[in-house]
Amino acid sequence: MSEAAPPAPRFAPLQLLLAPANLAILVGFGAMAIPTLAGLGMQVWSTEAGAHGPIVLAVGAWLLVRGLVETRAPKRPGSLTLVLTGLLFALALYVFGRAFDFISLEVAGLYGAAVVLLYSRIGPKALASVVFPIAYLAFLVPPPGWLMDDITAPLKQFVSWAAAVIVSAAGIPISQEGVTLYVGSYQLLVEDACSGMNSMIGLIAVSLLYIYLLRASTLRYAALLAAMTIPIAVLGNLIRIIVLILLTFFFGDEVAQGFLHEAAGLFLFAVALVLVFSLDMLLWRIIPKSWKQT
Repeated sequence: MSEAAPPAPRFAPLQLLLAPANLAILVGFGAMAIPTLAGLGMQVWSTEAGAHGPIVLAVGAWLLVRGLVETRAPKRPGSLTLVLTGLLFALALYVFGRAFDFISLEVAGLYGAAVVLLYSRIGPKALASVVFPIAYLAFLVPPPGWLMDDITAPLKQFVSWAAAVIVSAAGIPISQEGVTLYVGSYQLLVEDACSGMNSMIGLIAVSLLYIYLLRASTLRYAALLAAMTIPIAVLGNLIRIIVLILLTFFFGDEVAQGFLHEAAGLFLFAVALVLVFSLDMLLWRIIPKSWKQT
């Protein structure tokens, strides 16, 4: 009668970090990460588009450590060839982005280096067991400005047109020229923050975290719910623009662009989250089991 295989040893984060080789890697990585995180704080996290960054970093790091502690997958060093190749590419991105002040490339290089170094210490099977936290931390990489401009341009055009049509139907004098709205004697410019893209990124991040923590679901279901956040974000920002138009028309530009401008954005983001959670409850009841089971 064969003996049962002994259980895989549990992951000990503190013990792993204090190993001399790992401690040296951690110090070197920290020397790269600290100035990059400082740059993210000044350039990205201080804006509406990147406000979710610190939360993603904290939650993603917690999920990663928790996943490594709980996994029973064997932890062995990864392939040296893959490690060297991945590090070469990641460091090239990091150096180029830092030298020429491309924060997206710099963060992408740092993220890639972190994944490669983690792979080098624990191997492919253990890395595969924490694929969600690793993918979730990718939200830290800010999209390039040119990509955001290309994506938000049609969204800004759409929400400007839709807001003008809806407000005009209510009898309020309004006209539209591109992304500029003329309401009475006021001129409003629909900026990136009102296009829906900023809310979209934050909503997708929160929705994926919600699915991961509360739903033992497949990748297909996660992708479906994440995709549904896109029209919800656009709808929320369309309502936000209409509210700001009404505030401007009835109370003036100072009221619309003051505290109520930010309050409207926060309130509608909360409403959008409620819609996402409600949609999840509906989908969970009606879609086939094959889409929900792991």
